[in-house]
Amino acid sequence: MQKKVLKVNPKDNVVVALMDLPAGESVHLDGTDYTILKDIKAKHKFAAVDFEDGDHILMYGVIVGKANQSIKQGEVITTENVKHQSAKVVGKTDTLGWTPPNVDKWKDRTFMGYHREDGQVGTENVWLFFPLVFCENKNIETLKDIFEKELLHDKASKHQLLLRSLLNGGATVEVEEEEPDTRVFKNIDVRFITHQGGCGGIRQDAEALGRLFAGYVNNPNVAGATVLSLGCQNLQVQIFMDSLHALAPNNKKPIVVYEQQKSGTIDEMLTGVIKDSYEGIKKANEIERKPASITKLNIGLECGGSDGFSGISANPVLGEVSDIMAAVGGTTMLAEFPELCGVEQELVNRCINDEDGVKFLKLMKDFEASVVAAGSGFDMNPSPGNIKDGLITDAMKSAGASKKGGAAPIVEVLDFTEYATKPGLNLLCTPGNDAECTTALVGSGATVVLFTTGLGTPMGNPISPVVKISSNTVLAEKMSDIIDFNAGTIISGEKTIPEAADELLELIINVASGEVKTKADVLNQNDFIPWRRGVSL
Repeated sequence: MQKKVLKVNPKDNVVVALMDLPAGESVHLDGTDYTILKDIKAKHKFAAVDFEDGDHILMYGVIVGKANQSIKQGEVITTENVKHQSAKVVGKTDTLGWTPPNVDKWKDRTFMGYHREDGQVGTENVWLFFPLVFCENKNIETLKDIFEKELLHDKASKHQLLLRSLLNGGATVEVEEEEPDTRVFKNIDVRFITHQGGCGGIRQDAEALGRLFAGYVNNPNVAGATVLSLGCQNLQVQIFMDSLHALAPNNKKPIVVYEQQKSGTIDEMLTGVIKDSYEGIKKANEIERKPASITKLNIGLECGGSDGFSGISANPVLGEVSDIMAAVGGTTMLAEFPELCGVEQELVNRCINDEDGVKFLKLMKDFEASVVAAGSGFDMNPSPGNIKDGLITDAMKSAGASKKGGAAPIVEVLDFTEYATKPGLNLLCTPGNDAECTTALVGSGATVVLFTTGLGTPMGNPISPVVKISSNTVLAEKMSDIIDFNAGTIISGEKTIPEAADELLELIINVASGEVKTKADVLNQNDFIPWRRGVSL
C-alpha cells in the first residue's frame, strides 16, 4: 500500500505529501499524527512543527528556506510563507566517509562500444558536421538535407502524410509499412550542429566555443568531423585546432575543414565538402562495436522540468547508479551549479583534494555574482513549473538535485569546457538550463547522459544518447514517447531505490551497446546550445 506522506531526513521539519491530501485529514508518520489544515497537492510539503517568522525550514537534512510569517503544523509550505535561505559555507570542515556499494554483479560487466585509438570507448559512431560561426548555418542545413536523404532514405512521417492528405482534399493516404534498415552505411550516423555563436560576442565566448567543439570531436562517440568556417569570424579555424591539440595532442580522427572565403562560390565549397566528407564517412563505417568494460562509460547526470518527487525518486536512483560506477572505476559528472546552492558544504567536504573544494566555491561565487550583476540571483532559479509542483525555493530544488551525485568522493571539479579524465564523480560547472547543461556535459566527455524530469522534456543531443527518467508514474504514462525509464515506482512502493538503480543500469548498458534507442534518438531530438558567459558586442 502506498504511503501518504514521507519525511526525507530525520532532521527535517517538513513532510512531503505523496498524494493529494484534503483539509481535515489526519495522517500518521513516525509516531506523530498530523492534521492537514488546507488542501495539499501531491509533491508539496507541509509543516511538521509550528514555525515563527525567521525559523529555518529543513529538508534533506539541510536548510532549504526561512519562514517569513507564522506557519502552523499541518499547513502547506508556499512561496508566500517561505523564502529562499541556505546554509553558510566556510570551506572544508570535514572528510566525509563513504562505504561503496557492493558491485560484485557489475565489476565484470561489459558493453559493446566503439574503441578509439586514445583508449576511450564510445557508445555511438558519429560523423559530425558543425560550423565555427552562425554564418555557416545555412550551408550546414543544406548538407544535412543532402546527406540525410541519400544516406538514411527516410520515409515520409505520419505528419507529412497528414499534410499530403489535406493537400489532396482529405483523401486517405496510407501509412507505409515498417521496412528493414535502409541506411547506406550501417555502422555510422551523420549528425549536424548549428548555433548562434562564433562571432559578435566577446572573444572569451568564441574561445570557449572552440574548446567545446574540441571536446565534441574528442568525445569517443565521434569518429570524425566536417568543420565549416566563413573566415573572418572571432572563432578562427586555428583557435579550434589549437584547442583540439591541447586536449588531444595525438588526435588521429579525420577532420575535414573548409573556409568559405577561401573556397570561392558556395557551389565549389559544397562540392569539395561532400566529396571529402563522404570518403571519411565511408572509412568510419568500417569501425564496429566490440566488448568494453563499463568502466569506460562516462555518464552525465542532469535534471530538467523537476517536480517535488524528483529529489526522492529519480535523482536518488541516479545517485545510486553514480555510486556503482564510482565503485567499479567508471566516470560520472554532476553539473548544474545553480542547483547545488545550499549543499556546497557537503560537496566541499566530499572533494578528495582541498584545491578542488576551493575551486568549486570560487566557481559558485563567481557564477552567482554574474547572475546578481545581471539583476537576478540563484534564488530566482525555480521555474513556474518547479514551484507549481512543490519546489518553492532554490535551496529545496538544489538539495534534491544534488542527490544525482550519490555519496561518492568527488575526484575533480571542472570548469565549463574542461574534459573529464579522472574515474569517479566529477563536478562540472554549467548553468541549470537543460540544453546548455546537456551540451556542456557531452563536450566534457559524457558518452551517455541521464536526465531526470518530473514535468517532461524532450531534450536530446547530437552525439550522445540522453536517457530520460521520470520521477512519477503519471508523467511516464502521459508522455511515454519521451520517457525511457519510470522511477515513479519508488513513490508507489513497488521498487526500492537500489532495485530501480539496478534496472536503470541494465538499460544504460543496452543503450550504450546500441541495442536500445532512447526516445530522444527516435524523435531525432538533437539539441545543442553553448553557454555564453559574456555579452554581445
